[in-house]
Amino acid sequence: MASMSSHGSGSWTAKENKAFEKALAVYDRDTPDRWSNVARAVGGGKTAEECKRHYEILVRDVRHIEAGQVPFPYYQNTN
Repeated sequence: MASMSSHGSGSWTAKENKAFEKALAVYDRDTPDRWSNVARAVGGGKTAEECKRHYEILVRDVRHIEAGQVPFPYYQNTN
């Protein structure tokens, strides 16, 4: 499965992702022009369509995780 940052018009920085998360909390699904508002809050030239797609990928990834379709990472014991 590809990571969220490999989709759309380019990668999302940690700062953009944090702004995206905060914007989702402020602008819920009932907000008129939700994705335009989210894009404005994210900045960085992201469009409403890019933000909507980023959200759709996030939801898909969460569903895969919740369904157990994403394996846990293997961490080698350093002791």
